[in-house]
Amino acid sequence: MIEQETDIATADGAMNTFVTRPDGKGRVPLVIFLMDAPGKREELHDMARRIATVGYCVMLPNLYYRRVREFTMTADSREAMFGHMNSLSNALVCEDIGALLAHAASDPAVEAGPVGCAGYCMSGPFAFAAAAAFPERITASASLHGVRLITDAEDSPHLDAHRINGEMYFGCAETDEWAPAEMIQALDEHLADTGVRYRIEWYPGTEHGFVFPTRAGKYHKPSAERHWERLFDLFLRNGVTPGAS
Repeated sequence: MIEQETDIATADGAMNTFVTRPDGKGRVPLVIFLMDAPGKREELHDMARRIATVGYCVMLPNLYYRRVREFTMTADSREAMFGHMNSLSNALVCEDIGALLAHAASDPAVEAGPVGCAGYCMSGPFAFAAAAAFPERITASASLHGVRLITDAEDSPHLDAHRINGEMYFGCAETDEWAPAEMIQALDEHLADTGVRYRIEWYPGTEHGFVFPTRAGKYHKPSAERHWERLFDLFLRNGVTPGAS
C-alpha cells in the first residue's frame, strides 16, 4: 500500500488529508471517506486502508482544518468537538469535496471516472449533500448512522435529493438518539417521491457508532462487517469499479 499525509489547498486554507491506495501501477477509482465527529484519527486511517486494499484511492480529509489541524478526542473535549462539528455546513464540506476532486484530477494514479463517497455519523448528511452537488462524479454515496439527514434547516440535504443521479445508501442503527426512527421514516417518505435510487437499511441490535472497532460498548462486529459488504456492493453496481493492484 501507498499512503501519505498531504495538504490540499482550499479557499479557506490547507486541508490535511490522509491518502492511501494500492501500490500497483494501474489507475484506481477515487473514494472519499468523510470522518465522524471525533475527528480524523488512526482508527479511520485503518478503515480507509481497508477500502484501499480492495482497489481504490481513498481520501480522508480533516474537516476541522479551518479551526484545528489535529483534534484528539478525550473525556474533556466533548464541548470542543461539538464546537468543531457545528462550525461545518453541507455547503462548506461540498466546497472541500470539490477541492478533493480537483486534487485527484491531477493525480495520474487516480481514474477520472465515477467516484464513491462514505460519510459516518456527522458526515452522513455531507455524503448525502455531495451526491447532489456532484451528480456527474459521485455515483455511489453512503451515509452510515448519519445525523441531520432531514431537518427544518434551509440547507437540509434532503432538499436537493432530486439532483442525485447515482445511488444513495443509508445504513441505520436500530437504537440511535442522534438519528431517531422518526427522522429515517420522514426521509424514506420524502425520497420515495423524488424518483432517486436509494436504500435504507436497519441494522438490528446496534447503536450509534456500531461500525467503529474502538467504540467501547457500541461496536457490533457482524453489523460492521455487513456494512463493508454493502459499501463495496454499492460502489460496484454504480461503476466505481476497483482497479487492479
